[in-house]
Amino acid sequence: MKKAMALILALMMFSLVQVNPVRAEIFPSDVLKFPATGSPAIAKPGETIMVQTVEGVEITKLSIVSILDGPYDLEIIKKDGNTIVARIPSDIPAGSYFLQVESNKGDAVIPNGVVVYDEYPKVLRIWHVSDLHVTSGSKVGYVSGEKFCRSLDKCGENAIPLKSYFATDSALTYGAMSSDVDLIVATGDVVDTAGDIGGYKLLVDTIENAVATGKPVIFVKGNHDDPPNYYTKLIGLTDFNITIGKFLIIGLDSHGDQAHPDMSQLEWMESVLEANPDKIPIILVHHPYWYKTPEGRSGRIEGYSVADDWDTIAPWVSYYWIGGPERTSEEIAKRFLEDVEKYNIKLVLSGHVHADYVQVYKDKNGNEHWFVTSTTTGAPDKREEDNWYGSRIVEIDENGNVKLPYIEDMFGTIFGPLSSLPVPQEFIVFRKTGEDGSGVKFINEYKEISGKFVLVAPEGAKVDEDATDIDYKLLGERTIGDKHYMLFEITVPLGEHQLVVSKAPDNQEPAVKIAYTSPSKIKAGKPFKVYYKASDNIGVKDTYVEIIVNGEVKKYAAIPTKGDPNSDYFFAQVDGVDSEDFIIRAVAIDFNGNKATAEKVIGSPQTTTTSSTTTTTTTTSSTTTTSSTTTTTTTTTTTTTTSTTSTTTSPSPSTTTTEEKGTCGPAAIVALALVPLLMRRKRE
Repeated sequence: MKKAMALILALMMFSLVQVNPVRAEIFPSDVLKFPATGSPAIAKPGETIMVQTVEGVEITKLSIVSILDGPYDLEIIKKDGNTIVARIPSDIPAGSYFLQVESNKGDAVIPNGVVVYDEYPKVLRIWHVSDLHVTSGSKVGYVSGEKFCRSLDKCGENAIPLKSYFATDSALTYGAMSSDVDLIVATGDVVDTAGDIGGYKLLVDTIENAVATGKPVIFVKGNHDDPPNYYTKLIGLTDFNITIGKFLIIGLDSHGDQAHPDMSQLEWMESVLEANPDKIPIILVHHPYWYKTPEGRSGRIEGYSVADDWDTIAPWVSYYWIGGPERTSEEIAKRFLEDVEKYNIKLVLSGHVHADYVQVYKDKNGNEHWFVTSTTTGAPDKREEDNWYGSRIVEIDENGNVKLPYIEDMFGTIFGPLSSLPVPQEFIVFRKTGEDGSGVKFINEYKEISGKFVLVAPEGAKVDEDATDIDYKLLGERTIGDKHYMLFEITVPLGEHQLVVSKAPDNQEPAVKIAYTSPSKIKAGKPFKVYYKASDNIGVKDTYVEIIVNGEVKKYAAIPTKGDPNSDYFFAQVDGVDSEDFIIRAVAIDFNGNKATAEKVIGSPQTTTTSSTTTTTTTTSSTTTTSSTTTTTTTTTTTTTTSTTSTTTSPSPSTTTTEEKGTCGPAAIVALALVPLLMRRKRE
């Protein structure tokens, strides 16, 4: 009887608990197949677009909005199965718009879903980026001027650690700001790991920063995006065709290890080309077609045809397309080049090889076909010689003439080992957002640039005039989806500069705390890492670690442990200290110059007086061990002094537990209700 009463009591208490239903996250692909962020619908005011819905989805409303314009409702004029024809309003300004979808399956916001042109361009100026390799993980590269390095020790102590998020965001930001660019194109490997949904969400953040300025983007997938489960959910279609006036852009999927499109894709491509004989074809495909030319890696291949000279041509074709030395996919490679000749495909953009290639194939009819392969824009996985984090402008006019602006002026030729622009190598953007504001640090070693720039910030934030040192004009702001966007016209001169917005004057210091060293027992002369946490209400602008030995200070760059730009956790790689007595100091500085430090004393170093504020942390830890977990509880008191102090090691970020609101729910209540019954059974 008592057991039954205890169970009834537990069920009654469970029923009294208010449970807030958690709605499953809606991805754009849960509602629409087309358009998508990486494959938008293109139209002029008053024209119609085609919308493809997912099976079972009933669209109740379509609208488009930008920071400055809208929202505009799209008139649904026809429904036929999963196909909807919708009309763009006739009085709408040009630009890239967020597509807002309301449906029976939920609502979705698709950045860059619809792109409107007043007039279609006669010259399409493409900002070509590739191999972004955005990751939520720890991978990082280093830059120092024009020098790229995989490791910090090769680049020197002044090198800048560059995560793929910041590299990608910098390149897309530059393309969005540039008046020389009409369209941003990415040719695959947009994330580092296909299953990294965190990486995809970070990528979408960078895309939103660009398209919110009004500049459109088009993406194709690469082998790192394969299988494309998250790619199709958040970015777009794996193959598509998009028409921008005279230009027909076809995206192909070269898959993963297969490394080339299959025959069915080529047949589909041919049908699209047959249906658009008056267009200038542009092909986007991740794996490059050519391996080399008679002139070297880059150069010209002139006076040949597939029909007459395939045996001569074939050795120049990349193993990706031809199927290795065994030529297992030779039929596909040959068919594609036949199509290039037959349909006069003028431009093929690719990536994958993390290096710059420019190959111009001139057939026997005198037609030029440009194959342009870009180095990696965001990945540190590339050779260090004759390479950098790059992007480039590719121009093509309505007669099919192709140009690579600025390249010949920089290098004397377009066929050299480097044929890309040093963006983000020499133009880096560090955006940070906190609860009270946002800041952005520009490191510009390339050239001054002016244009539209977007900052995501808390609603109500205003420009901090004291902290901002660039020319700007706030054009407008708006909340779209779950983000508040501020649109500026800015000029970024050479040098280091910043733009800061905040809800109130910021006099608050960052919080900084050393977590641990690895190894925990540091040996003289041996390298070690310092892990620490640094956070700020607006954002940490600069952070680093200092090693102090006998009053001498050496500075080490801080590297985020995660790909998230607002991550609080950092580490510094110390190359070794020839002493057993020294001080480790972690430093964090915010956009207003507020500075905080934390120190850890190793051995018995000489005590020195400093003028900077340091933090003494006394930590008391207790550990409770159960059969499956170890929980560390930490109590911390902080004292501010003006002399060097000792800081004991805090728990690792990966093992420190924090209390989260709302976790004590129905399960905990049921457990409490059953305690008397369990204790009775134990006594029995």
